[in-house]
Amino acid sequence: MTSIDLTALRESVGLRDTDAASDTRLRLDGLVKPLGSLGRLEQLATWLSGVQGVSPPRPLDDVRVVVFAGDHGIASSGVSAYPPEVTAAMVRTFLAGAAGVNALATLHGAKVRVLDLGVDADTDDLPSAVTAHKVRRGSGSIDVEDALTQDEVERAFASGAAVADEEVDSGADLLIAGDMGIGNTTVAAALVAVLLELGPLDVVGTGTGIDDDAWARKVAALRDATYRGRAVRDDPLAVLRTVGSADTAAMTGFLIQAAVRRTPVLLDGVVSCACALVARRLVETSSHWWLAGHRSTEPSQHRVLDVLGLEPLVDLGMRLGEGTGALTALPILRAAQAMCADMGLLADLLPPQQDLDAT
Repeated sequence: MTSIDLTALRESVGLRDTDAASDTRLRLDGLVKPLGSLGRLEQLATWLSGVQGVSPPRPLDDVRVVVFAGDHGIASSGVSAYPPEVTAAMVRTFLAGAAGVNALATLHGAKVRVLDLGVDADTDDLPSAVTAHKVRRGSGSIDVEDALTQDEVERAFASGAAVADEEVDSGADLLIAGDMGIGNTTVAAALVAVLLELGPLDVVGTGTGIDDDAWARKVAALRDATYRGRAVRDDPLAVLRTVGSADTAAMTGFLIQAAVRRTPVLLDGVVSCACALVARRLVETSSHWWLAGHRSTEPSQHRVLDVLGLEPLVDLGMRLGEGTGALTALPILRAAQAMCADMGLLADLLPPQQDLDAT
């Protein structure tokens, strides 16, 4: 049993506004350009109108990146090119404004918030806004034990939902879910493998840039984790408990609550896409509120994108995480909005058809 009311969540997630989307399609056809000449930008503008419920779509002036940080017991198996201590160090780097996500967020006028859901370090000296939702110090090693208890997975999920509410209530008009945690690509791959019934070799990637020995260890870890997860694959929350982590459980709640609040999300790399897969299994219509920012180098992300029917905005071979891929794609979405809203209408430039016929 779970205290999460999935029935209420499913009833709360609506569909995009089809009337607004239809009005934008008509507007795009009437702009001072050949029909369809803006290509995919026209599809994006239509999607934006649908999620915003207005035509033409509004500017994306208040973009928020929430970085979900946590450690993973599986990292002790040597599945990453970096030691687990890097997670806590990177949380402090985010707060100092010196990480990749900070650089791109500054460039694009976005705000960055970092949350410690399960960093395996003493972070009591950090601001309470960072640590208030901490569930535990490190999640279990998913090859030999559950990542979380039932209470922990529910607390993490609820925390992610609460954070989505906080961001929307304070004015966010687009959300990005970022990630930080050594070993998190292994966890993400395990989630995807269990839910899509795939083998380790179908989902394993190089993560932080591992060598052949670490790759072999990662395959072995995924083999054992997915074997453990098979027994609960029909229960997405149990999958999070078994082969997920505190940060992925929170991100899943965040993605669903964003849909409840009718707020669009630009997905990032493999971790956010793995959480999106879990979220759609829990609340199918939540996927109507997401776009894929970029295609990462991780095979498991490619699998999820195919299942969700999402075509990334950019494909630059990125694998940093943090929300950087989504931020790199943000200008494209903003371009779609601006072209739709700010271009002139053909009807305003040409005289009425009857006057043309008279001449």
